[in-house]
Amino acid sequence: MFLRKFLDKIKPSFQEDGKLHAFRSVFDGFETFMFVPNETAKARGAHIHDAIDSKRIMSFVVIALIPCLLFGMYNVGYQHYLAIGETPEFWASFLYGLAAVLPKVVVSYAVGLGIEFTVAQWKKEEIQEGFLVSGMLIPLIVPINCPLWMIAVATAFAVIFAKEVFGGTGMNIFNVALVTRAFLFFSYPSTMSGDKVWVNGDYMECINGVSGQAVDAVSAATPLGQLAAGDAVQASFCDTVTGLIPGSIGETSVIAIALGALLLLCSGVASWKTMLSVFVGGALTAFLFKDQVTANFEWYEHLTVGGFCFGAVFMATDPVTSPRTEGAKYVYGFLIGVVAIVIRMLNPGYPEGMMLAILLMNVFAPLFDYCVVQSNINKRAKRAAKK
Repeated sequence: MFLRKFLDKIKPSFQEDGKLHAFRSVFDGFETFMFVPNETAKARGAHIHDAIDSKRIMSFVVIALIPCLLFGMYNVGYQHYLAIGETPEFWASFLYGLAAVLPKVVVSYAVGLGIEFTVAQWKKEEIQEGFLVSGMLIPLIVPINCPLWMIAVATAFAVIFAKEVFGGTGMNIFNVALVTRAFLFFSYPSTMSGDKVWVNGDYMECINGVSGQAVDAVSAATPLGQLAAGDAVQASFCDTVTGLIPGSIGETSVIAIALGALLLLCSGVASWKTMLSVFVGGALTAFLFKDQVTANFEWYEHLTVGGFCFGAVFMATDPVTSPRTEGAKYVYGFLIGVVAIVIRMLNPGYPEGMMLAILLMNVFAPLFDYCVVQSNINKRAKRAAKK
């Protein structure tokens, strides 16, 4: 009540004739984030309203990402202390990871929201809330050694060219976070791949027994990197499920991702049809290709390594860039799983195929919807003709 009264008191200053009217969009964005708007649609016709608007939906997704974020912070510190030959203690590992990951989150939100605020002020529109999720996804899908300035440049590129030029939230055809990662991957490949980008080695006091030596990174291959190189995967299936392995910050722990998936499914924010179809398509393709390509790597292990689980839960289910019709969701998810595993198995130069698979299916999502709608129209026309 105190916050509500305070906002009501200062609100006139942000209205059309107020002295702070230039920042009306900023005030509106903060107010609608904290409280459900009390305005209703003015158009004629029947409307059904509830308390769940797009800001609430985005907030649910951010909350669902928190387990991945917290575990990612711990794993960053855990891998660091393993690399320098020390026993990883819980709080030391978590605090180290917090110090390494938090700046990436801050930069992502500062750049993305800064652009969104600027565009909203320029267009005199409401601040769009889509970046609430993208701003959290971006730090979780990059390696720990990705420089902050690269994240800033890639985020600005994605928000402007993959979102704002299409009209903003709800109009973009590509997932903004994945466009950010694609920009980084193709512009700075040495920072996004290889063995020296996954473990943070900054501020090491001792390595290989040499006191005072400091390095920027430690060589540590991910399971997919080992698989692509033809080496035996050293991580066990249990390791890939728990997530205590090198990898992108938020993508390693299947357990943390599953907790987020449970929240999204229980709240109805994400589609179980899309999510399940991704795993079915990936599992079937990995099973069929197993003996020809990866004889020493079980088909179900493909679902727990790399960004497969993270992409299936948080990327493929993006309500803006995925299909709207129920039937199309099955096709969309299934093809994402198939394409991701095909790229992973048949292209050793790029062992992780989830990013490209989702971006490719983003292009075809409207076509899938069109086919389903047209099929329903044709069925109804045939029923009408029979009558």
